[in-house]
Amino acid sequence: MEIIRENEINRDNVRFNGNDIALAAVMVDKLGTTMDIMYYLMDHGEERGFVVMLVTGQSIDLKALLEKEKRDTDILFEIDKEASLYAIICQDTKIDGGYHFADRVVRNMIVHKSENIYCTELEVRTTVHNIKYVIFKLLETFIKTKQNKKQGEIIFKTLN
Repeated sequence: MEIIRENEINRDNVRFNGNDIALAAVMVDKLGTTMDIMYYLMDHGEERGFVVMLVTGQSIDLKALLEKEKRDTDILFEIDKEASLYAIICQDTKIDGGYHFADRVVRNMIVHKSENIYCTELEVRTTVHNIKYVIFKLLETFIKTKQNKKQGEIIFKTLN
C-alpha cells in the first residue's frame, strides 16, 4: 500500500520521484548539446523552431519504427532502452508537422499491437526558455500523461 504524506495531499503539480529525477538527468545529458545547437540556429535565423517528442511503447521494436518514420533531419535519442523510451528532435517543425509525425508513429504502434503507448510533444518557438526547462517540461508533460492514463493519445504543448 502506498502511503501519501500530508504535504502531498491536494497537490495539483507534478512531483518527480527518484526515477523521474534520474530520467531527467539522462535527458539533459543526451538532449542538452543538440538543443544548444538548435537554439544557436534559431538565434541566427537558420531555424524557425522545432518539436521535441518523448515516446514509449512495449511489445514493439520502437527504435526501428522511429528510424523508419523519421526524416533525415530528425534526431533520434535512445533515452532508456529497457523501458523503450525515445526522444526525437524534429528540426524546422511546427505544431501541425509534429502532430502528424506523432500520429503516424502512434497509429503504426497500435497496428502492430504495441502496449503502454505514451507520446508527448513540445513545440519550441523561441529561445527564451532555458534548455533544461524545456527538457523538464517535456518530462513533466510525459509523467502527467502517464498519471492521467492517456495511453495511445498524443499530448502536445507549445512553449512561446
